[in-house]
Amino acid sequence: MHVLGQKGVVSLVLVAGFYGSTIPAFASTDANGKSEPPAKRVAAKVDAPAPLTERERWLLDRVEELEKRVADLESKGNATSSATEPSVALPSSAKATPSAVAANDRVAAVGPQATEKDTSGATKAEKADPFAFADFTWLDGNSRTKDTPYATSFFTPEIRANVDYNYSFSHSKDDTIGGSSEVFRHGEVQVTQLGVGGDMHYDNVRARLMTQFGLYSQTTPRNDASPARGQWNLDNAYRYISEGYGGYHFNALHGINVDAGIFMSYIGLFSYYQFDNWAYQPSYVSSNTPWFFNGVRVQIFPTEHLKVEPWFINGWQSYGRFNGRPGLGVQILWRPNGWLSVLGNQYALGEEALGVQGRVRYHSDDSIEIKYFDKPENSGLDKMAFSLTGDIGCEHGGGVSCYTNSAKGPKQDFLGFMFYNRFWFHHDRYGLTLGGGKINNPGRYLVLLPPINGATAASGTPYFTENPGDPFKAWDASGTFDYMPSEYITFRGEFNHRAANVPYFSGPGGVTPTSCPTAPLVENICGSPGALVPGFAPDLKKIENRINLSILVKF
Repeated sequence: MHVLGQKGVVSLVLVAGFYGSTIPAFASTDANGKSEPPAKRVAAKVDAPAPLTERERWLLDRVEELEKRVADLESKGNATSSATEPSVALPSSAKATPSAVAANDRVAAVGPQATEKDTSGATKAEKADPFAFADFTWLDGNSRTKDTPYATSFFTPEIRANVDYNYSFSHSKDDTIGGSSEVFRHGEVQVTQLGVGGDMHYDNVRARLMTQFGLYSQTTPRNDASPARGQWNLDNAYRYISEGYGGYHFNALHGINVDAGIFMSYIGLFSYYQFDNWAYQPSYVSSNTPWFFNGVRVQIFPTEHLKVEPWFINGWQSYGRFNGRPGLGVQILWRPNGWLSVLGNQYALGEEALGVQGRVRYHSDDSIEIKYFDKPENSGLDKMAFSLTGDIGCEHGGGVSCYTNSAKGPKQDFLGFMFYNRFWFHHDRYGLTLGGGKINNPGRYLVLLPPINGATAASGTPYFTENPGDPFKAWDASGTFDYMPSEYITFRGEFNHRAANVPYFSGPGGVTPTSCPTAPLVENICGSPGALVPGFAPDLKKIENRINLSILVKF
């Protein structure tokens, strides 16, 4: 019995020490939910039976020492709890907040800046994250996902799937659709893009990888002519990568990011990924302008409303240089509030004509998006917004002139616009988009080359020339209906009408030779890609009508 009594004393002392050190951490709450000050600590008084053994006295002394140490640690913790942790560069998808910016914008969300103290010892206010003051998931070209539940502090995974079925009213016998950077086959279910990757972020170091499998791995590289200059097969080296870069986040201003690699282009407003867009087939201003840049970018956030981003890149949507000069560019993005986004992209100085020295390109791409109606409580029409994009550009030197025909060469310019209006219904479960656009591009330097007899941007084709002064005017209109039962999936149906002033779209006869009188037929190509085939003429039409049905997923 004496031994049991001694154990009970020791247990009572330990329990009293534990509760005595933890009770002050909790405050009582009254019936109105108001917090009351914590009760004052009352020292636990325990009458120890006598006599105590030497070991029991040692245990009591140890308990008292532990209580003191706990009290010291608590006081130190309270003194430092107001200091914030150093910020870590997080890509936009890493935070996965409603304020994440456009996917084709790929701005990194900046974590909270470490607070600083002035000379008087006062703590300065935290710098707000850029574009974190409002929900921008309504933007065209921006992912509408608001959460990434499986993200960690180091890695934010991302999975994308784009599977579609296209029905062309031309019924091309070879099932080939041309003149688009998003739609390629008729009457078939195809995986246009499957991407697996994500964002890495630790200790201000950042990196992003997004793979691309499916049709994009074939169709996107064929629109870049730069691999034809030099060795090492650049189109194959980058074929299965849509984004791949590394960089660093500096805790200056509201954040500065420096990235190098392949990243999404911002020209044309629409994202490379259809899940992020209001429509599946964008108008020509977006469909014919770059989807990626290869180089270095610096993202500077002077305020939470503004981003300035200079670029140093190999060329206009190119893995390598076309000639001896790379290109320079800059983006300015301004969002003064939650219903307005103003975007400007400027590009200059690159020599983008393969094998033509001295032909320099300039391009300005500018967009405005306005959310002019927002009633989330409505069960019917709950939101409306529109986007307007205008592009202007030209080339000069190397036998062409900007804007006017002159002794130096014919006019070689680009002028276009596109307008879309978006309606959301039933708490954003349904969406309807109506829009279209128009371009004028004499010289055809930005017109997508039809894949006649396997033609690529490097090979060209005698059946659709891209000579200086060759005229090209085109326009389009579309209607898109979306069913979005979850923020991670979209079921989409779309009708497109497209037209041009010259034969351009695949007709019933298709664009693929069925026999080769002078060369073997290899992989549906007679001779070399784009070669002239005696007795063969592609069936090209001025008008195209088609329906797109797609399932789009993004985690």
